[in-house]
Amino acid sequence: MDANANANGRKTRLATRPARGHRHTTFCTIVPPHVLDKLSHAEDTSLADPARRTLEHDALQRTRRRITTVRGVPAARAAAPSDKPRRTIYDAQHRTSLPGRKVRGEGDQASGDESVNRAYDGLGATFELFLKAYGRRSIDDSGLPLNASVHYSEDYNNAFWDGEQMVFGDGDGEVFLDFTIPVDVMAHELTHGVTQYTANLEYFGQSGALNESMSDVFGSLVKQHVLGQSAEEADWLIGAGLLTDRVTGVALRSLKAPGTAYDDDVLGKDPQPGTMDDYVHTSRDNGGVHINSGIPNHAFYLAATALGGNAWERAGQIWYDVLTGGDLASDAEFADFAQLTVAAAHTRYGEGEEQSAVRDAWAGVGITDLRAHVGAR
Repeated sequence: MDANANANGRKTRLATRPARGHRHTTFCTIVPPHVLDKLSHAEDTSLADPARRTLEHDALQRTRRRITTVRGVPAARAAAPSDKPRRTIYDAQHRTSLPGRKVRGEGDQASGDESVNRAYDGLGATFELFLKAYGRRSIDDSGLPLNASVHYSEDYNNAFWDGEQMVFGDGDGEVFLDFTIPVDVMAHELTHGVTQYTANLEYFGQSGALNESMSDVFGSLVKQHVLGQSAEEADWLIGAGLLTDRVTGVALRSLKAPGTAYDDDVLGKDPQPGTMDDYVHTSRDNGGVHINSGIPNHAFYLAATALGGNAWERAGQIWYDVLTGGDLASDAEFADFAQLTVAAAHTRYGEGEEQSAVRDAWAGVGITDLRAHVGAR
């Protein structure tokens, strides 16, 4: 037996796993490192240089976040929950010192800067979905203020949640446009905050891919909620509108068809698998967290479209129940999460089409080892 394997054969990750019960924060970005790495090797310096600088910045921020995690510095919390968001938008003025200059507070009139307005609206849209659909009051369910900084750094090709606030780059204008354009990018990153305060999924391997998938799922649901779209009407894309016209692609990821979001000479081909048959074993990107997230992403798409209607209702409710219910281990793997979603479907809706749709969805991506009467907990 491998020295790093437990009695059940599961590999442990002693070097990366935090102590049980420790509320860690992770530096999470919308653009995966493998995309930026591909760009950084482009012959065209207008593509390579911004990508290289972004990679270097992100690596530094991840190191700082790990140090913060070890020291156990918690994210700030609001004093009391509220049914109203508390948004503050800052202008980083192309610097990296956060948060920058305050330019719009809650209830203030729209700014002349569209990046500011999009950030303000996107934070509000995310707050609204979690409140109206799930009764959640902000990221921590205790009214956490929602802060964001726009115009971060120079030609910065990313957006991120740093454990306390949202940060948006303007993009390089060559491959990426302003990161405040797609509302699902904002919702994706803010959902990392929801995960931070709930299941606290470790950002490595399958649990890390689940962490990313939760953000893609709820990012897509926020967009669908804003647009009033049903599961059938939605495009199920993450980051549509973010890529420039010179890129052969439509978005960063697709929940409907993982692996098809882009196929570009410079950007490369979308590497996401849609089923366990194509699971990618890699040590890069924290064990492929942005790659293998395509599998649980596609399972959610299958469940949501099988049930029809508004995906944030039944399918989204089941996923939210598992994320926040307290039974999801921080080192959960895909099969663990699948098991819990089938159980949650039974708990909330009984033995019916919801449970069948969820079970069939996981079978559709190659996860079939689910107990027949998993709902009896």
